Amino acid sequence: MTKVDFYLLSGSAPALRLDYACRLAHKAWNKGHRIYLHCADADQAGQLDDLLWSFRADLFLPHGQTDDEQVTCGWGDEPGSHHDLLINLTDATPDFFSRFNRLAEIVIEHDAVRVPARARFRFYRDRGYPLNSHSIRTAG
Repeated sequence: MTKVDFYLLSGSAPALRLDYACRLAHKAWNKGHRIYLHCADADQAGQLDDLLWSFRADLFLPHGQTDDEQVTCGWGDEPGSHHDLLINLTDATPDFFSRFNRLAEIVIEHDAVRVPARARFRFYRDRGYPLNSHSIRTAG
C-alpha cells in the first residue's frame, strides 16, 4: 500500500513548492530511489526541469522529461515505468498514485493549494492509506 507524506511548508510563495520538490528529489535520489515529479502541465514540468539544474550550485541531479530518467518531470495521465516515489505538484489526486511505493504531497500556506490538499488528505485517510505530515520551516 502506498505510504503518503504531506510536507507542509511554512511559506505561501508558489516557488517554494518547486524548490522543496528539488530538495526532496535530491534526497531520495541519493538514497537510490527513482522519482517521478508529477506536474500540472508542460510549462510547470519545464520550469521544474530548469530549476533542477540550478537549485544548488554544488549538486547534480540527473533528470529529464523522458521515462528513462532516474528523475523524471512529467505531466498527464501516464508516469511511464515509474513506481517508486511520486512527488505530486498538482492540486488533484493522480489516478495512478496507488502504483507507487511512496507519495509526497507538497503544500504551501496558500488557499489555492492548501484547500485541495486537505481534500486529498481526507481522500487518502478515508481509504486507509498510511499518512504522515511534516511541518517544514521555509524562508519564503
